[in-house]
Amino acid sequence: MCSCLAAALSSCNTSEPPFECTDPLGCLEVAPGDHIKIGVLQSLSGKTAPLGEAQIRGFTLALNKRKGEILGHPVALQIEDTGCSAVGGANAALKLIADPQTLAIFGSTCSGAAATASKAMSDAGLTMISGNNSAPFLTSIAGRAAANWQAGYFRTAGNEQYAGNTVAEYVFKQLGLRRAATINDSDIYTKGLTESFKKAFVELGGEIVLDTAVNKGETQMLPVLTAVVQSKADLLFFPLFQPEGNHLLVQARTVPELNDTFMIGSGALIEQNFLEAVGDAAQGMCFVGPTPPTGSAVDRLTASYISKYHEEPTVSYFLFAHDAAELLFVAIEQAAIPTPDGALSIGRQKIRDILYSTKAFKGVTGALSCDQFGDCAKPSFHILCLDDPALGLKGLEANIVYPRKSP
Repeated sequence: MCSCLAAALSSCNTSEPPFECTDPLGCLEVAPGDHIKIGVLQSLSGKTAPLGEAQIRGFTLALNKRKGEILGHPVALQIEDTGCSAVGGANAALKLIADPQTLAIFGSTCSGAAATASKAMSDAGLTMISGNNSAPFLTSIAGRAAANWQAGYFRTAGNEQYAGNTVAEYVFKQLGLRRAATINDSDIYTKGLTESFKKAFVELGGEIVLDTAVNKGETQMLPVLTAVVQSKADLLFFPLFQPEGNHLLVQARTVPELNDTFMIGSGALIEQNFLEAVGDAAQGMCFVGPTPPTGSAVDRLTASYISKYHEEPTVSYFLFAHDAAELLFVAIEQAAIPTPDGALSIGRQKIRDILYSTKAFKGVTGALSCDQFGDCAKPSFHILCLDDPALGLKGLEANIVYPRKSP
């Protein structure tokens, strides 16, 4: 009788065992009603601020589709300004990592900031995804892990190792130019582009007659422009950011010996603020940039952008930011496990694993498939030239002079 009663009581009091996290990088526990915290690293000051703002706007548009929530939990953002520098990226990342409730990081704008931020992020066991970084050194070069590759880093912007090839093919095969000068600012983005260009240009039969750099913050460009003149280069490739790119172009237009020198920049300057700042100095200049996505999904998201922010986008990179956010949100949703007490347990390694296994994800910018190095977009670049500064960004983006298919 007693043994039967004991058995009955035992069966009545059985309960589920407490949830145990087995994720190699640990789990983030989100209690009922608590926020899911995502850190945001973008350049929000100086001339690159419009790029960072576009990233945040693309992220916000994706989050708004979910009414600001993931799995019923409101999303809280901690936004930090990297200032588009390596030091700024490291410092901003450390602020995010200091909070153990930070689940993942969205960013950064500039590749130099990403190099330091992604290392701190990876060491802390987080995941980071960018809609703007494109330097080859962050992921892979020629199918191998690059110098700054970090586990847990992903991006939806195309790897620009192919942008340098595109420039080389255009100037050598289409324009017949043979003597090239390059100027970078020692940032891994600008240096990555000039390195890939130099390699491809020399392989085609061209000659690099000057390979030099300016400092970030440099305003006096006449000394380096004098070196370009002395090199007798027939083209100058300078994939610089603002404001250095502005100074270099405007001052180059005051040097008569450079009147016939072909000028080409990169996607960092395919931006309305740059065109407004330099005005007619940009006439005849060309740029290498990612092939912009098109289609009904792009049109709808652009309409949402205009409706929310009451202005036209100044860059197209907000589209890539939107897709980076979508990939992250879906990975968090798939990684989350409900616990018996009504909380969520989200494995940090699980988020990474889901992103690495992403194949043919339907994004606004196209089908996204993440490789083992974190590149999720199929790279495709083309050459744009500015014939009429009065037409602004739309006129520039419409004037494609050399398309190049993805490898």
